[in-house]
Amino acid sequence: MSRRPLALVIDDSDDTRDLYAVMLRLGGFAAEEARDGQEGVAKAVECLPAIIVTDLSMPIIDGCETIGHLKADACRHHIPIIACSGLDLRHETRECSADAVLTKPCPADQLLLDVRALLRRGAAAA
Repeated sequence: MSRRPLALVIDDSDDTRDLYAVMLRLGGFAAEEARDGQEGVAKAVECLPAIIVTDLSMPIIDGCETIGHLKADACRHHIPIIACSGLDLRHETRECSADAVLTKPCPADQLLLDVRALLRRGAAAA
């Protein structure tokens, strides 16, 4: 039995976080969830996900700071990160080193396409 790749969903909105986790599970991934950037960084350390989907506007540690922490970590800098926002923050997102940007609400098919593309790109580079 093959192990499903693990996706970590970080979002302070319970509904959005649950929706993305369900989308990913239906798309063949395992999913972990975190309510904010601080919890997200801790979960990434704990479970070493294959990919991370994070909101940008969150309490405690925002998405850009979360991405910064993860990209600065020698054991996690390789994990692709998709930043999601209800605002058009493409410029700011590039500055915080996200690997892809999605504008909320994000259709399930687009989320899955981006997740799979980033994982393929990472596998090809390895």
